[in-house]
Amino acid sequence: MNIAIYTLTSELHDEQAVNAVTKEFLSTLGIDYELKGSDYSSYGSHALDLIYVRTGGTEGIFKRLLPQLQKLSSRPFYLLTSGKSNSLAASLEILSFLRQQQIGGEVIHGSEVYVQQRVTSLAKVGEALQKLKGLKLGVVGEPSDWLIASTVNRQVVADRLGINIVDIPMTTLLDTIRQIPLSTPHEKSDREEIQRALPGALQIYDALSFLVERHQLQGLTLRCFDLLTTVKNTGCMALAKLNAEGVVAGCEGDIPTLLTMAISKAVTGVSGFQCNPSRIDSESGELLFAHCTIPLNMVERYELDTHYESGIGVGIRGYMKEGPVTVFKVAGDLSRCFIAEGELIRNEAKADLCRTQQVIQLDDKKQAAYFLNDPIGNHHVIMPGHHQKVLSELIYNKV
Repeated sequence: MNIAIYTLTSELHDEQAVNAVTKEFLSTLGIDYELKGSDYSSYGSHALDLIYVRTGGTEGIFKRLLPQLQKLSSRPFYLLTSGKSNSLAASLEILSFLRQQQIGGEVIHGSEVYVQQRVTSLAKVGEALQKLKGLKLGVVGEPSDWLIASTVNRQVVADRLGINIVDIPMTTLLDTIRQIPLSTPHEKSDREEIQRALPGALQIYDALSFLVERHQLQGLTLRCFDLLTTVKNTGCMALAKLNAEGVVAGCEGDIPTLLTMAISKAVTGVSGFQCNPSRIDSESGELLFAHCTIPLNMVERYELDTHYESGIGVGIRGYMKEGPVTVFKVAGDLSRCFIAEGELIRNEAKADLCRTQQVIQLDDKKQAAYFLNDPIGNHHVIMPGHHQKVLSELIYNKV
């Protein structure tokens, strides 16, 4: 992990004794770090920058440093302390001063296990934020007409996460598709209508790949339903392949869901499964989610089918490994999010639903009421593993 530790030390304390305590204390953390000492010139450039308050009497030193540190980083200040040499008392005074200035901060102090877990968690969030900063995400076509609640505050997204959102007209994609020759697909299907549709589906993939390279995108969301009438095909295969290649790719021009997927990739390494609830049992906490595409690097196997609503093109029926998952959605202004941990208990393949279907049992069945009372749009993202702590920290505390 990319962790740097800076030190605050009073001149009144014996340097040799303080260094001995430092060596002993830091050895208990059980993490990789770079000890920067009192040189703060690189502060703010790591996944996690810790200020190790080694002694008391350091409050004034920190106050003098604060203007310089604020120029280098906008993140909260994390004060690590062993508690020896009045270091905890100094840390509390510093944190109180930060609160008076309405500046975020936290004292990290406690058992070896707690300190190690807290530092590791903060570093994971910091790494995710570094991955998000500078992302360029495209919106190909406008958001679908039915996404009346799925708006985004682009300035807030840029300020808080460092993500830039750019618009690409749907006509640009359609013109690009027309210029790309059809190719022979490697995928095979026993169904004649799907085999006929495959070259066109891969043509859409090639066109989107071209736009990704041309506009230097790390992700995109596509007004995919327009393809049904214009090129008589779907973007499901293209999005599944792009996600597997590391390009975050979402459906229906849904920008908040694209942001959710970008965060998922920064935290887990995969974009997550964009889907919407098709059945909710609020008493048991069991939910069925479905959509016609899923990143191919999230599934153990997949089948090709038609797109559910239209019955044309190529849809993806993916089977993800059963086990721990997190259901996640962030609002377009980053004001709130929904995070629920649970288990993927089975994949289904019902004919009357979007092709990829996952039955999720929430760990806290009461969270199912959120969908019926206060949802953040209809689309949500399912991520493998349990990530509630890291996601909550990332959204609400902005490490």
